Amino acid sequence: MDIKRLLGKKIKQFRILRKYTQEELAEKLNISQRTLSGIECGENFLTAQTLENILNVLEITPDDLFYLNYLKSNKELVNELVNDIKLQVNDTEKLHTIYKVVKAIIKD
Repeated sequence: MDIKRLLGKKIKQFRILRKYTQEELAEKLNISQRTLSGIECGENFLTAQTLENILNVLEITPDDLFYLNYLKSNKELVNELVNDIKLQVNDTEKLHTIYKVVKAIIKD
């Protein structure tokens, strides 16, 4: 998969996570819905200004968008998450927060 498709896929995931339609996000970015669709499909590459606007509107960091976690297998990702959660066993507040976040994500 090429970089345009990977980037577009991640943008779409964050858009959906933030509960924006393509039309709503495009309006906030001051681009056409067709342009956003092309970006999400990997057909169009975004400008630096559009990238900056996406980061601001979706409230994400460049690391959120460009982190290459797809290089890890599902099993590796699960094991890493389980180990991170186990480290929080003595922090009730963090554990409850993690629980709520995970449940909210899985619910969708």
